[in-house]
Amino acid sequence: MSHGFWLAVAAYLLPTFPLGYVWHLKTFKAAYDRLEMYREQVIIPMGLSSMAIQALLFAWLYPKVGNPASEQWLGEGLRYGALIGVLAWSFNTLPVAAKYRMTSVAGFVRLETAFNAVQFAIVGPLIAWAWHHV
Repeated sequence: MSHGFWLAVAAYLLPTFPLGYVWHLKTFKAAYDRLEMYREQVIIPMGLSSMAIQALLFAWLYPKVGNPASEQWLGEGLRYGALIGVLAWSFNTLPVAAKYRMTSVAGFVRLETAFNAVQFAIVGPLIAWAWHHV
């Protein structure tokens, strides 16, 4: 694998883990607690493993759907972030809302949609930058 690929993996993983941790377990912990859907002790290694798999796949996918040679890496990255953000939202928000018990489906969807928007507005451009700057 190329230097750009590994840089893109880091561009996804390094902001995603702290953002996810702070969002879900600190900043909005009370809101998630009110939803009554998370276990007392989350299993952080499982979440980190999931993020690592996502990082590998999203880093690999960028040169296939984005344009690493584009001088407009920020615009490319925002477009890529929107694409993978909608994809991630479709498999990490909608099915959870459909299957899991919670006190407010709408509340969960709002929280997770906001999280996805922030996450992919950050990592999309970082992945594009990583591929562009190799």
